[in-house]
Amino acid sequence: MTQARSTQQWQALDQSHHLHPFTDFQQYAGKGGRIVTGAEHIYIMDSDGNQILDGMSGLWCCNLGYSQSTINEAITNQLQQLPYYNNFFNCSNQPAVELAKALVDVTPAGFNHVFFTNSGSEANDTNIRLVHRYYDLLGKPEKKHIISRKNGYHGSTIAAASLGGMDYMHKQFTGLNYVHHIAQPHWFADGGDLSPEEFGLQAAKELEAKIDELGEDKVAAFIAEPVQGAGGVIVPPATYWPEIQRICRERDILLISDEVICGFGRTGNWFGCETFGYEPDLITFAKAVTNGYQPLGGVMVGDKIANVLMAHEGEFAHGLTYSGHPAAAAAGIATLDILKNSQIIENSGEIMDYFQQQLRTLADHPIVGEVRGLGMFAALELVKDKSSRERLAPESAGAVYCRDQAIGNGLMVRAVGDAMVSAPPLICNREEIDTLVDRLNRALDATAGHYGLK
Repeated sequence: MTQARSTQQWQALDQSHHLHPFTDFQQYAGKGGRIVTGAEHIYIMDSDGNQILDGMSGLWCCNLGYSQSTINEAITNQLQQLPYYNNFFNCSNQPAVELAKALVDVTPAGFNHVFFTNSGSEANDTNIRLVHRYYDLLGKPEKKHIISRKNGYHGSTIAAASLGGMDYMHKQFTGLNYVHHIAQPHWFADGGDLSPEEFGLQAAKELEAKIDELGEDKVAAFIAEPVQGAGGVIVPPATYWPEIQRICRERDILLISDEVICGFGRTGNWFGCETFGYEPDLITFAKAVTNGYQPLGGVMVGDKIANVLMAHEGEFAHGLTYSGHPAAAAAGIATLDILKNSQIIENSGEIMDYFQQQLRTLADHPIVGEVRGLGMFAALELVKDKSSRERLAPESAGAVYCRDQAIGNGLMVRAVGDAMVSAPPLICNREEIDTLVDRLNRALDATAGHYGLK
């Protein structure tokens, strides 16, 4: 149990001992941060008593908000019955078995097997192992190369970050030499004079060109998010995914759909690949599978791959101590039960449409160059000049300033590059969406005033 301390005491301890993810350690040691002490419904509370509307669903994961008692009860009950046992040595546990079946039931047809991990990063590491094992068993050991997208995000381990296309991450480690990147389908930033449809085809054909460059017999897979979340909610044009699907099928390239952010309702379907109408061979999942209540990730393995893996003798030499952890699996079962019984995904269209419509009322704001989004996430691209798309300030300082203004107004949003990103819980109502948009608008006004553009 935590001790009763003042905000200043918590911050001092935090700065002295806690190294945070994706943080400038020197800056944090001098400035410190917010101490979150509680959460209810779609709000978080800090140690100073501030209530903040969580417009990011935690970290894209609390799709059902913070007040799901049945998930809490499932975790507690499981800890009392079996707090832990591993899934090595021909053993399993009841919650892991039940969750595997529950996931198969909600995944697109052709997915009947799952490999559990603790996070999306580990799941994408697992994808590399599965893909290489698959082609080795087929007698094609030379098919090792994997193609991804610039500015895509697939996790933070060495392998997952190599798959990702974040340049600032790549500068801090030596990535895998068999991972390659093509351009992202970001029309606002890169489309130029092309229509979105023309640009979507052009961006997709970069995959074909990269395959030709590397050699079809050397390329194993293409991995991408349905919508690039951490890259700034990059929604591809409608022409993009059909062309990607065609290329992968014609070239014997496995298609990996990274659904860590898009999965479990964020796009309006159970999975983003369903929203865009493509059929992957592997699906990465994590985050919302437990509503963020427990760490859990995994890979849904398509029958095409699973059948080959199970038809050959030999151990798949990969695993994790906490893979299929009973308490995490219990949280996953409870979360899927809520999603299925409430039919919140099937009935999400109205609130998602309202969210997108209300955000688009900000398109005329002097510093908003584009409003883009899908389902229950969106981004506002900040600009100094709408016609030229000139950025608001160097080094994305405008978006950082706007984010801080929003949080100060009681709205948690994220700055990604020059974009303001929001992904609120699916359980929001219209009044709460109105509050979100109003607080974001006030942050935009303050930012415009700060840069003399109001």
